[in-house]
Amino acid sequence: MGIISSGITDIGMKRKTNQDSIYLNPEKHLFVVADGMGGHNGGDIASQMATEVLPEFVLANYDLEPTKLQKNGVLAANKAIKERGEADKELLGMGTTLVSQLFRGAYLYTANVGDSRAYLFNNKKIFQLTSDHSLVQEKLNLGFYTREQASDDPQKNVLVRTVGFEDDVEVDIFTYKVHRNDIFLSCSDGLHGKVSESDLVYVINHFIPDPAKATVEVLDKTCQFLVDLANKNGGQDNISVVLIVAQ
Repeated sequence: MGIISSGITDIGMKRKTNQDSIYLNPEKHLFVVADGMGGHNGGDIASQMATEVLPEFVLANYDLEPTKLQKNGVLAANKAIKERGEADKELLGMGTTLVSQLFRGAYLYTANVGDSRAYLFNNKKIFQLTSDHSLVQEKLNLGFYTREQASDDPQKNVLVRTVGFEDDVEVDIFTYKVHRNDIFLSCSDGLHGKVSESDLVYVINHFIPDPAKATVEVLDKTCQFLVDLANKNGGQDNISVVLIVAQ
């Protein structure tokens, strides 16, 4: 089974800088999305470091068991970002979300910290592979309100877990057995905050009706359309998308 991929990051319509970063390595089947903390100094540096340090660690220790490899890669990024922030007072407190996806054999290993997300599209349906580490998600877990009501919460951008902000960080690892024709999308909240899950399903099914026949060019067009749609819906944040198809 092979995979094809595409990715794009965009500044959006309102921000002066792009604090998102992405990394694609189709040969090693490693893909990363990071969203620097807009409310903290150096968010762009934090996300760039995440998409540099984690891949460096993974590629240098590629023979490690995949779950440990992903977790330790995130911890290496956390340590590097934290130390950089402490060494430069102008960067103190910077942090980033991070979603890292590593395909190994028949399985996908997804590491997640923050509210960037990874989705699976299978049989025309959408499934969220990751869980947000946000204050809103904590409230949802406690049953304070419904998902629809959560969209109006003024604290919806407050994160309870990030990479680089504290000395240590808890990393979620999700393992999934990959099937042919599976479609995977990872993104920053600049996309999932502006494009509903129902619209994501519509776009993916429209552009990729038969995953077995999809090409990189088709994925390029799909990624660009999703970014354009997020911008059309306001584009208040930076937007990053990585799209992968198992064939």
